[in-house]
Amino acid sequence: MESLFQFISENQLMIYLVILMIFLGVELIEKVPSVLHTPLMSGANAIHGVIIIGSIIIMGQADNTFATIFGFLAVVLGTLNVVGGFVVTDRMLDMFKKKK
Repeated sequence: MESLFQFISENQLMIYLVILMIFLGVELIEKVPSVLHTPLMSGANAIHGVIIIGSIIIMGQADNTFATIFGFLAVVLGTLNVVGGFVVTDRMLDMFKKKK
């Protein structure tokens, strides 16, 4: 019974941490000036590239079909996120180029 309470308290701690991270992330992003959104997105894309590599490695070590499907889905969605982020960053940088 004691292990059940320990399991619940660990999960509650994780839930509290996720909620705290959501509020902290929203507050931080709201405080970022518009000029800094492009470098911020580029940094987030670089971090997400590392996550994609990690998910590819984990997907390669999956031992069942369910894990492989979820790993493949994570790689596809992560790649779409990185590519979309670079497209948006490129569009934002085009706004600062001089017209011919």
